Amino acid sequence: MNCSISGEVPEEPVVSKKSGLLFEKRLIERHIQEYGKCPITNEELSMDDIVPIKTGKIVKPRPVQAASIPGMLGMFQNEWDGLMLSNFALEKQLHTARQELSHALYQHDAACRVIARLRKERDEARLLLAQAERQIPMAAADGAIVNASAAINGTRAAEDEDLGTGGKKLLPGISPKIISDLTDCNAELSQQRKKRQISRTLAAVDDLERYTQLASFPLHKTSKPGILSLDIHYSKDIIATGGVDTNAVLFDRSSGQILSTLSGHSKKVTGVKFVAREDLFITGSADKTVRVWQGSENDNYNCRHVLKDHSAEVRAVTIHATNNYLVTASLDSTWCFYDLSSGLCLTQVSDASGSVGFTSAAFHPDGLILGTGTSEALVKIWDVKSQANVAKFEGHVGEVTGISFSENGYFLATAAHDGVKLWDLRKLRNFRTFTPYDSNTPTNSVEFDHSGNYLGIAGSDIRVYHGTTVKSEWNCIKTFPDLSGTGKATCVKFGPDAKYIAVGSMDRNLRIFGLPGEEDGSMES
Repeated sequence: MNCSISGEVPEEPVVSKKSGLLFEKRLIERHIQEYGKCPITNEELSMDDIVPIKTGKIVKPRPVQAASIPGMLGMFQNEWDGLMLSNFALEKQLHTARQELSHALYQHDAACRVIARLRKERDEARLLLAQAERQIPMAAADGAIVNASAAINGTRAAEDEDLGTGGKKLLPGISPKIISDLTDCNAELSQQRKKRQISRTLAAVDDLERYTQLASFPLHKTSKPGILSLDIHYSKDIIATGGVDTNAVLFDRSSGQILSTLSGHSKKVTGVKFVAREDLFITGSADKTVRVWQGSENDNYNCRHVLKDHSAEVRAVTIHATNNYLVTASLDSTWCFYDLSSGLCLTQVSDASGSVGFTSAAFHPDGLILGTGTSEALVKIWDVKSQANVAKFEGHVGEVTGISFSENGYFLATAAHDGVKLWDLRKLRNFRTFTPYDSNTPTNSVEFDHSGNYLGIAGSDIRVYHGTTVKSEWNCIKTFPDLSGTGKATCVKFGPDAKYIAVGSMDRNLRIFGLPGEEDGSMES
């Protein structure tokens, strides 16, 4: 009787109660410990199902080869031969493995060298491309005429021959046709404003009082954190931010994804604005330039014009209501009026004092008035048609950091180191002053929502005020703490119908505040 596992006569035979099969005890015990089943029938089996069999002592017969000395020598020779063959096979496998390892290491080294070379070539190409982007606009501008400016990609045409006194370029000025366009736009918008009604879907005061942070998105580089400017494309629900890291980022709020990162400026991006036509986007920078970007179908943006008329840091960009013209304000004490289609500077207006730099700017909703803030705490109102300074507001302390016209056309909000002031444009007087922070904390931004009912202020925190008339109380209905840890919220913007509030600060995160439970499911906080 032989073991069902080894096929040899068992030394300690046992039998299974379930199958009746004979096994070597040590073999079946090990199998049951590992598998818990019968090795032959695959039935569940335990040691309780095993019964030992008592037999007489078994004497194993001697093999025939071991019955004589020649037979034993033959057995030893066979064992030796098998050992040598096994050793030879192992050495052959070792040699093959060494060859394969050596070949793999050589391939890895060669791949590393190729990758290093390609990275070097890529970095050199990027450097050359960046240099070309800075040089091509200047070279193209020197050789083109004004009428061909619209056909130049990423440049603005200029004629060096047209120079005035002091070597300054003679600009074409704002033509009667453009003035007619501005006047027609003003008349149309003014008429619409008289019939304008507050949207029924505008967020209620009770809702704003319950707003809280819904999400925070790290959009800019950690090496140079800080968001300095902010704008929202209302119809597409896209938020744009300009950062200290020299980049502008376009962010889709509904999906929580970055659509595009625009690189090209060499210094911080101080202003960003969407244009509600042709998918245009504007960025202004401390590198003294303004860039006009053209969007494409795959959400990529290409630089269409580089505007280089300023000699100092560009602090603000603002779009006219026709969406055809652009104004930029700079610390060089000038503001420029551009035609967006051609990228041509039509006029450059200097401050009379010559020593006051512009720090903020915004168009009146009707488009015939331009408001600017200066580094000397002044607010100046300009007639766009004549480029004349028609009003001046005094009373602030420190540079004017923000300026915003109410959609009703009557109120102007300005922010400076000492807080926020509201001005009545009909009587040219200050009718309300907010001092939300102490004397050492500046107010960095002020913004009306599109309805004109809410006013956002950004400084060491974010505050929302509610008021509609001169006699209103203009109470602070909500205060959001600065969650960036920097103590400096730099920009604030209301979403469509004030359904949410976007805030930028001196960390790299864009924060969205809104009503709890109404945030998009795809947004990740």
